[in-house]
Amino acid sequence: MDQSQDAAAKGHNRSRSAVKATRPRSSTKGPLDADEVEIPLTSPLSPQHQQRMLPLGLPRNSGAASPRPRSAAHSPAPRRAVAPRPKDFSYLLRPEIYHPLPPQNVPPPFRISPKQASADTPIPALLARGQFRAAAIAAAQALTTGGVLPGGTPRPDPADHARIFELLYTRLACLTLIDATPLAAQEVKALEDLNSAYYLDEATGRHLVPWELRVLNVRLQALGFGDPRRSVMSLYDLAREARTRLADATARHDNSARELWKDRLADVGMRVAGALVEMEDLPGAAHHLASLTDRGDGKLVMAKALLWLHLGDVDAARECVETERADETAERVVAALCDMADGEYEAALAQWGELRGQSDDEMVGVNMAVCLLYVGRMQEGRALLESLVDKGQSSHTLLFNLTTMYELCTERSRTLKIKLSEKVATMDETPNGWEKANADFKL
Repeated sequence: MDQSQDAAAKGHNRSRSAVKATRPRSSTKGPLDADEVEIPLTSPLSPQHQQRMLPLGLPRNSGAASPRPRSAAHSPAPRRAVAPRPKDFSYLLRPEIYHPLPPQNVPPPFRISPKQASADTPIPALLARGQFRAAAIAAAQALTTGGVLPGGTPRPDPADHARIFELLYTRLACLTLIDATPLAAQEVKALEDLNSAYYLDEATGRHLVPWELRVLNVRLQALGFGDPRRSVMSLYDLAREARTRLADATARHDNSARELWKDRLADVGMRVAGALVEMEDLPGAAHHLASLTDRGDGKLVMAKALLWLHLGDVDAARECVETERADETAERVVAALCDMADGEYEAALAQWGELRGQSDDEMVGVNMAVCLLYVGRMQEGRALLESLVDKGQSSHTLLFNLTTMYELCTERSRTLKIKLSEKVATMDETPNGWEKANADFKL
């Protein structure tokens, strides 16, 4: 290992050691709080972050050292301003970074379907059809193949950071959507430390990497490096930056930017709770959620209630939706889930039946079918799930529960699973995802 790599490794060690606790204190304001932001905060990128070594493979001469101040008597004539040289991101275009995606885990009805995209289909069209595996393959080809690809997609120039990061985000996001998160966690390592000064615009100081990719990078790098604690630290870095940008937008009376950064700050707050759950610090996640303020969309109330249910505290879940004034539908959904947690399946079935009479929501139908299973009405539950598929719904949860019903109902469940995969393969493509994996049908 050369000196620069050793320094980078030490930099990562310092980042890990910076997290002292699994959750922030509730008695003080933290970077996740969005109120009272008229006073701008300091930059989220501390001098220590800016002085970290560059990712491996990056040019080491990306930044010029600041000249020492001189006296006026010896000052030379002012030099003409020199435009910063474009940064080279060719280290993200190496083919060895990206793993192949063999089709063996895709059921045959999807592989031979006429709905499969041709090789010249543009990436936006693949995303619109929900063909995420094909989009992930096309994004990797666009990053690594020389010249112009089929469909007219040119290989990005090593200095075209906007196009490179757009393709990289498409690749990583699609891998997570097709349940290939371990591959995404390996490929994201090529970015290394996004807090490096190399990823900053030298003219404006703003980050070159899109916010969505930076947020996705946090979880994937935590998985890739096997260090879940780093995700909490990284999310708080993002929250600090969001709070700074929110203060700036407030000072400029830019309402659209203000709402954007408020939404991003709230999203980061929820992701911190998710990171704590992945660390199996469930009490810490509950404590953290209690410190957040609901924005009026009901998401936070539901997240708190579901987490209390996950912790096994049914009374706290009920109290959560009652005291925080959740809307009527959310309150009834939580009440039905609480009845299921208490083993009161008849009461829960009545609740889901009333909700199903008001909405065709897939979640309601799946939970109602589970209740039917537990009260001994398995055939009704199976028929209910099959009716959801007939209406064009095909989430992983729905298909997994229906194939489980097949296993409980008959010894020839494999035949039913294959027929189910054939039926789903004939469905129209949607942005929610069309192609399925063997795991969806328990094949």
